[in-house]
Amino acid sequence: MDPNGMSESPNRVPAPGALRLIQAFLNTRDPEADIDLLRDSESARAWLRERRLIDPDTLVSDADLPALLRVREALRSLAAAGQAGETDPDALETLSRVARTTRLAVRFRPDGRAELEPDLPGVDGALGRLLGVVYTAMIEGTWSRLKICRREACGRAFYDRSKNRSASWCSMAVCGNREKARTYRLRRAARLAGEASRRPHQVQPAEPRP
Repeated sequence: MDPNGMSESPNRVPAPGALRLIQAFLNTRDPEADIDLLRDSESARAWLRERRLIDPDTLVSDADLPALLRVREALRSLAAAGQAGETDPDALETLSRVARTTRLAVRFRPDGRAELEPDLPGVDGALGRLLGVVYTAMIEGTWSRLKICRREACGRAFYDRSKNRSASWCSMAVCGNREKARTYRLRRAARLAGEASRRPHQVQPAEPRP
């Protein structure tokens, strides 16, 4: 993971356009390396400023952190739901509540395209801009390709460019092979346990009485 949270999936092309910002936001937490770029208010402020989500003079307080972390985890859950087919109601409620709080509104750009933008500055505005990017990606059909690596120890957000949108791991060479090896070990252990349970029980001969 680079210091700006623009960690990209190994051997994969990053998400296109503004959706790459969402990919980076989701990857500010790396459970495998035990790194969190939003671990405190100062690190969160540095990340948001680097992404131009807040003005240089905007402060980020400890009170702002819970909202940032809740939105990050809710978006991770939403991205994972596309693979699992199950949407977490709590994640949806979190995102809907933040969208209402940031007062997202339609804005027309100079090129004539419409986008959702927040009416609030600061961290609330940053969260609103992130949700606006997600909304646009959903309309454009790119959101469904942003996935979470199914290897639990990794959990990296990656962009699936396969034709049938069937990728499960951020890297087949790393996470894919490790997950397949783990699955093989579990199946082998289950098979050996089953074979052992089917063997005839051998009765030990009784000790001769004195």
